[in-house]
Amino acid sequence: MERLKGKVAVVTGAAAGIGREICLRLAREGATVVGMDREWAGVESVAEEVRAQGGVAHALAGDVSIGADCAQVHAWVDEQLGAVQVLCNVAGIVDTGTLVEASEESWQRTMDINLKGIYHMCRLFVPFLTASGGGSIVNIASVAGPFAVKERGVYSVSKAGVIGLTKSLAIDFIGEGIRANAICPGTVETPSWRERVNQAPDPERALRDFIARQPMGRLGQPEEIAALAAYLASDEAAYMTGQAIAIDGGMTM
Repeated sequence: MERLKGKVAVVTGAAAGIGREICLRLAREGATVVGMDREWAGVESVAEEVRAQGGVAHALAGDVSIGADCAQVHAWVDEQLGAVQVLCNVAGIVDTGTLVEASEESWQRTMDINLKGIYHMCRLFVPFLTASGGGSIVNIASVAGPFAVKERGVYSVSKAGVIGLTKSLAIDFIGEGIRANAICPGTVETPSWRERVNQAPDPERALRDFIARQPMGRLGQPEEIAALAAYLASDEAAYMTGQAIAIDGGMTM
């Protein structure tokens, strides 16, 4: 199935985890994928993987928290491809601890990447989507946004902001044919998640605790998040906008 044939999709945080799988899935659906990540070697590896599977992908280096980097990606896409129909904002970080424990530096870094990064990309690319006759924005939030998760104070606030930003975009640009939706994953097995587990004082206990949060008794897989992103990016979801969709193994039931 090629639900995205003829479309150009920009994906941030594309070098690993959920971002990587979204790139691979959108390419299999027929999209030309532009992956952006501050780890250029990683995102280039993903682009090569897409090409090896017969897809079309481009890799661009850039930090979403830096407006100039986002502007450079926008300029490259404008010059080389001329249109965008899908924007997937995936780049993000997870800082642990309560709000009282969080340093001002941790707060600012999290907001700069998780929230301001999406602002940068949407501010630049929404006019692109409008010029293309409309399109789909898919933002990766978290169940920590609408429901909060223990000892994820700053992270929860940032992801609640992502949901608010998504809904604001949806209502402001619905007349231009732009849809904006947020995906709210539970615990997903990614390299960054594995790193947090390994850094815990008791990694085996941390692993058990993470798994126990999901009534399904397992972690989510990046491919499952990518499948939902592909649906939201496609015309099959044409009647859907302004939503924050939990995909969490029953965590928030």
